[in-house]
Amino acid sequence: MKNLLKLIGLIIIIVGGFVITNTLKLDSKQVSSDKLKKVQFSNDIFQNLSNAIKYQTISFNEEAIPDSTAFLGFHRFLEKTFPLTHSKLSLEKINNYSLLYTWRGSDPSIKPVILMSHQDVVPVDEPTIDDWEAAPFLGEITNTHIIGRGTLDDKSTLIGLLEATEKLLEESFQPTRTIYFAFGHDEEVGGSNGALAIANHLKAKGVHAAMTIDEGGFILENLVPGFERPVANINLAEKGFASFRLIVETSGGHSSAPPPENTIGMLAQAIVDLENNQLPYKLVKPIDYQLEYMGAELPFFKKMLFANPWLFKKPILEALNSHTTTAPTIISGGVKNNVIPTVAEATINFRILQGETIESVKQHIENTISNKIKVETVGFLTNPSPVSSIDSESFKILEKLIRDMFPTSIVVPGLVGGGTDCRYFYEISDDVYRFYPTRLGPESMKRFHGIDEKISKKNYEEILSFSYYLIKRLN
Repeated sequence: MKNLLKLIGLIIIIVGGFVITNTLKLDSKQVSSDKLKKVQFSNDIFQNLSNAIKYQTISFNEEAIPDSTAFLGFHRFLEKTFPLTHSKLSLEKINNYSLLYTWRGSDPSIKPVILMSHQDVVPVDEPTIDDWEAAPFLGEITNTHIIGRGTLDDKSTLIGLLEATEKLLEESFQPTRTIYFAFGHDEEVGGSNGALAIANHLKAKGVHAAMTIDEGGFILENLVPGFERPVANINLAEKGFASFRLIVETSGGHSSAPPPENTIGMLAQAIVDLENNQLPYKLVKPIDYQLEYMGAELPFFKKMLFANPWLFKKPILEALNSHTTTAPTIISGGVKNNVIPTVAEATINFRILQGETIESVKQHIENTISNKIKVETVGFLTNPSPVSSIDSESFKILEKLIRDMFPTSIVVPGLVGGGTDCRYFYEISDDVYRFYPTRLGPESMKRFHGIDEKISKKNYEEILSFSYYLIKRLN
């Protein structure tokens, strides 16, 4: 017994020493910051964004035809508002509504870059209109904010990129490398007619970029537990997206004599089984980068958790949502309160973690629920994206610029659960990153696709300055 206790004590000492050593070795990954000169933009910038919001470039669903009046009107507005951009850059329209601007560089031997945004916005839920501070497509300008659908997602970055370009052209700036501005028109419904078509068009022209940047990374304020400083989240990858329809078909019957397996009961059990047997949490790239960058900035005992994921993996990965998520989103069935339906259906949405696929998720569903239930894919589908590098010159430029502009922030590479248009650009780009400096806090997070979407004037100016310096530093 005494020897066993000695052995246990020795194991504890060895493990403890290993844990402490790993913690001490986890050094800060943050680069130094230098002060930037403030960029002076015209007095029209807030009005220009306000005017952009007034065009109701809404994507309702994958099958809906775009509103040509709204989109083409928006295009005419861009031509009028940014005359130098439209005279100096070439513009191609892809599938009538997506825009591809080319700013030709002076040195064709340098790989180009692709800067992205999207024109479309999500609809506004009609019953919520009275809950908005101002009408969602009015573009109201207050003392502190611009209000309206698209101010956060994603016209602020689209107009911001064009404001920066117009400013640089006024200064006679000439890029050394070619810059493409890719503005899709259907990102909110998958991007298959917009961003995918642009990517295919560039591929057919033989374009291969050093870097593509899109939305999907933010400056997070009071959203990351344990961090008082803002977290600048450069997302290197995104989860996949797949929805599956569960279909139960029976002979139905009268509700006074229900069969042992009721149509809706079978469907309900399948949903419960999937929620209770979700796919496991995993430590994959880029989650491991996220642990290193975040952990290094924490106090010693919290740092210990991040420095030793092999020992404290479960709570950390749960906090980071590092698994394939399961979310029932649509359910239907039944026609009358005394009739057992012959058909009931439910749609389950999955955001797929790196290392898993649409096919492996379908296999998981079939292994989890009754084999009497039909499983079929529905709607937009995409596997998880590849993971971009944190060692490339492009990442270093982006990282340094963020630290210079936001010196109190912590730059953290990560993984985004939502989808973006840039998923289509891995084949024609060395690396794909998701970041613009839109500030998100607990309140503004609710405004994404929600009620009272708005952006502060100060943050909008930051987006313009970031775009201006990004273009300069990439050249």
